[in-house]
Amino acid sequence: MTNTQDIIITEVALRDGSHAIAHQYTVDHVLKVAKALNDAGVPYIEVSHGDGLSGSSLQFGLSRTNEMELIEAAASVSDHSKVAVLLLPGIGTIKDLKEAAQHGAKMARIATHVTEADVASQHIAAAKELGMETVGFLMMSHMVEVDKLVGQAKLMESYGADTVYVVDSAGALLPNQVSERIRTLKQHIGINIGFHGHNNLSLAMANSLVAIEEGATRIDGSVRCLGAGAGNTQTEVLVSVLDRMGIQTGIDVYKMMDLAEEIVAPILQTPQEITRDSLVLGYAGVYSSFALHAKRAATKFGIDSREILLELGRRKVIGGQEDMIIDVAAEIAKRKVLTK
Repeated sequence: MTNTQDIIITEVALRDGSHAIAHQYTVDHVLKVAKALNDAGVPYIEVSHGDGLSGSSLQFGLSRTNEMELIEAAASVSDHSKVAVLLLPGIGTIKDLKEAAQHGAKMARIATHVTEADVASQHIAAAKELGMETVGFLMMSHMVEVDKLVGQAKLMESYGADTVYVVDSAGALLPNQVSERIRTLKQHIGINIGFHGHNNLSLAMANSLVAIEEGATRIDGSVRCLGAGAGNTQTEVLVSVLDRMGIQTGIDVYKMMDLAEEIVAPILQTPQEITRDSLVLGYAGVYSSFALHAKRAATKFGIDSREILLELGRRKVIGGQEDMIIDVAAEIAKRKVLTK
């Protein structure tokens, strides 16, 4: 790699990281974090509810602050960084996308389950009409064989996506599986390839590096590992490692270290780490944002949250089916009563 910017990083702490603080970001939080990220030279900053535009709900968790205010706040202090938003069709709408663009969003990341790329066509087209850069975000990419993943990525490309992402929503992929997926996509599609990792098996950094080795040029990171489950690839560490490897990101390493320590760390209610719940997410292959929901259900029914997460994994429950967590917990509790 010889370009001045070999790898383009999207910072997701102000979106994925929202899960870690129960969607309690304030305008002041976003202003401080986004300004520091901009000053450090981060190319893209993703801002929205953890489950994307219009995710604020009883099912997914209520936001403390209207996400459009947060998007506008980030855009107001970003003269270098571009603001990105996540949208899950069926949760967010084209109307939400238009409003986000009006408030300063420049990139739309359209996220679907890895077998449902076809639901993204209208949203990608709408984002292109708005002049936004577009990303096809294939969530839970561990759940399908590589040939199926390629087919879904080709659909995203055909709809006009500028980039397609392998998204390890459960933090379940092993390095050899990431390698195979990125390498095969590189052989079959002509657009940028990205990778979004979760650290539930302590593999987010390793998987990100493997993705880069195989040709991915877009990588997601989160300052202080702030994200659902055990968090994402830790941006300040990733930038430091890539700098050691001679791979350019255009990001100031020291400024990333400082903002992680001085601005983001105080926001965290508890340190982001691999707990038994987040470990089970990766072990069972379950959507990372399920951890908090499963923990609450376990407390309500007096059972072990690991039992809930493992059963969700067996049933192949996906993002958007959070309502099933309570049902599964109730069934497990009922079985325990009947077997006493």
